Formats: sequence, C-alpha cells, structure tokens
Amino acid sequence: MGPMGRGRLRIYLGAAPGVGKTYAMLSEAHRRIERGTDCVVAHVEHHARPRTEVMLHGLEQVARRELEYRGTVFQEMDVDAVLRRAPAVALVDELAHTNVPGSRNAKRWQDVEELLAAGIDVVSTVNIQHLESLGDVVESITGVRQQETVPDEVVRRADQVELVDMSPEALRRRMAHGNIYQPDKVDAALSNYFRPGNLTALRELALLWVADRVDEYLKQYRSDHRVSRIWGSRERIVVGLTGGPEGRTLIRRAARLAEKGAGGEVLAVYIARSDGLTSASPKELAVQRTLVEDLGGTFHHVIGDDIPAALLDFARGVNATQIVLGSSRRKSWQYVFGPGVGATVARESGRPRRPHRHPRRGRQGPRTPRRPWRAARAGADHLGLGGRVAGPAVLAVLLNTVHLASPTTCCCS
Repeated sequence: MGPMGRGRLRIYLGAAPGVGKTYAMLSEAHRRIERGTDCVVAHVEHHARPRTEVMLHGLEQVARRELEYRGTVFQEMDVDAVLRRAPAVALVDELAHTNVPGSRNAKRWQDVEELLAAGIDVVSTVNIQHLESLGDVVESITGVRQQETVPDEVVRRADQVELVDMSPEALRRRMAHGNIYQPDKVDAALSNYFRPGNLTALRELALLWVADRVDEYLKQYRSDHRVSRIWGSRERIVVGLTGGPEGRTLIRRAARLAEKGAGGEVLAVYIARSDGLTSASPKELAVQRTLVEDLGGTFHHVIGDDIPAALLDFARGVNATQIVLGSSRRKSWQYVFGPGVGATVARESGRPRRPHRHPRRGRQGPRTPRRPWRAARAGADHLGLGGRVAGPAVLAVLLNTVHLASPTTCCCS
C-alpha cells in the first residue's frame, strides 16, 4: 500500500501481443500467495491459451458482472465486488480495455483508479501499441489504428513498470505453434501484424519508452538523494550556445557524438544574464533552436550571471556526460581578467586528463601540439557575454573526465 492509504500499481508492459504479459502477471500472483499475500483475480482474459488458463488454477477469482448490450451478454470486472472483497492485491488484465456501455466506468483504467484509491494494490497489463501518444506511430508501422488506448500518464504514474519482451523470431515461432491465436488465424497474423518488421519496430518502441521511464526514475532518485556526481548511464550531451553562428556547427557535432551511443541525447542551452545585457542574435538563436529540435534534441534558456556555474548546474541537473563549447580566440593579455568560461568549466567539471588535439582541416604537415595549459586557455568562451568563438573549433568537456577535443573530431572517451 502506498502513501496516504493509496494502493500501488505495477504494470507488465508488452512489446507485442503474445509475449507473455498475462502469464507473467499470474506467475507473480502465485509467488505472492506463497508468501502469504491476499491476492485475487479481479479480471483476467486467458484468450483460450492453455498455458495461461492453467495458471489461473489455485487463484481466487472475483465473480464478474454481466451486462447486456445490443442483444449480447458481456462480462466485465465487477468493481463493487472487488471493493467489497478488499484484497491486498488485485489482478486486472488489459488496462486499455473499453468497458461495455452501462458499466460503472467507460475504461478499465478508470476501474483500476478506484481500486487504487481504496488502498488496493493492482497488478495489470498493457501492450505498447495501446499507449495513447503512440497511436499514429503504431498505425504507420502496422497499418492498424488501435481503438482501445490508455493515457500515457496513467502508465507513467505506475509505481513499477516491467517490460515483457521477446525477439520477433521467437514470437513468430510461438504464433506458428498455436500458442497465441487459433490455428485458423495463424497464417493471416504471420503475414500481416506479426511480420518481422512490425514486431521489430514495436519492440523498439517498447524499449525506448521503458528507457525514458527509467530515466525519469533515475532523475527523481538523484534529486531525492541529492546525488550531484554524474552517472554516465546514458550519453547526454549539453551544447553551450552564445547566439553566434558557430552554434550550428556545435549542435551538429554534438548530434554526431550522441549518435555513437545508444539512446544519446542532445540538450542545447543558452545562458543569459539577469540584467538582460547580451550580444546574442535572437534570430540566430531561433535558427539554432529549430536545428537542435530537428535533430531530435531540446533547447533550453537559462538565466545566470555566473555563466560557468550556471552551465555546470544545468549539466549536472540533467545528468549530462559531456559539454560541448566553442573554442575562443582570446588574446594572452585578456587572461589577466580571468580564465574564461571554457577553462573554468573544464576546471570545475572534474579531474582533467591530458588534452588531445589534432591538425586543423586544410593545414599541411605536422603541427606541434599545444601545451596543456595553452590548450585549456584556447578552450575559453564567453557564453552569453558575446565572446568571439573560432568557427568549428570545439571544446568537449566530460563531466568527470575532461578532454579538450580537436577542432575537427571533437571526440571524448
């Protein structure tokens, strides 16, 4: 039972029909009963699948409510009966199901909300194609518009979401063996909805959705436990923008870096002073915002008078693994007034390693490497203060390990 007496919701999310969501839910029910938990079946559909039907044996089932609609009698979950029974845990299959007209609620997920509000823990199931936000995507993949959907927020609010996954080949074998549909429907299913391409795409959707859900949980955990150290669990690259045209190059380079890691993410950030003084071009920032969003990233506008501190606070807040900045062309005497944003970010982000620099494009012959301290100076940049930036030259900062990248490769390891 959750806080303030509210029940806890656990969802088995399926990558496709037939992967074993209901079977997994029933297996959990048997384990809970063995531990002494009061667990009942509020509503489970076995779809005439023998192995699933067998799993119902030994489980208490709450009687369903019968409703007549257009001359046909349907059975739905009896919410009042489950509330009267008041178990510790109720199993409710098919969260996206639409109830027959005349039922207590229009949707089954609304029935589940009542059980949770009454302090009953619920274990439920849903397939990825039934999430409301993915309707258009699923239709473009499968050619089938899902009529039964559940709001994403309902699933996101679940206390636990467990992915039930299976390779397309294994799922098609299960289908061919008659473990999902009746024999007379197998060939049509394998030739249409259960094509390898469809199943692979649905599987990817499920994996990405769950990865985002895990990322949300990680952010909440880090916030609750005040974890400031970066956990490089996912490649997340922050791009520091000044409003100058070099920002487009930085964004594209960050996008290429992000592509090298699974689930890589680009976050472009412009830091403005609180007094409003800036030399940034609003038109150029708008172009860069469009570019980063077109590349699948996000744009953020942050207010801060201490540019390096604001940039690092933002990067740590989103659990970034790298920061990409433009390399400035400050004169040596200008360092009397401070090391600059790039050098400060490099210093404050963590323990630096020996920088790696490579020849610029267009140069002939070998070039003497910069000394580390000069390379760090060359990485300085005035974010939001109108400092000059050297075109495609880039400073890539790993938040726990610093690399001053080459002007052409911008790679960190």
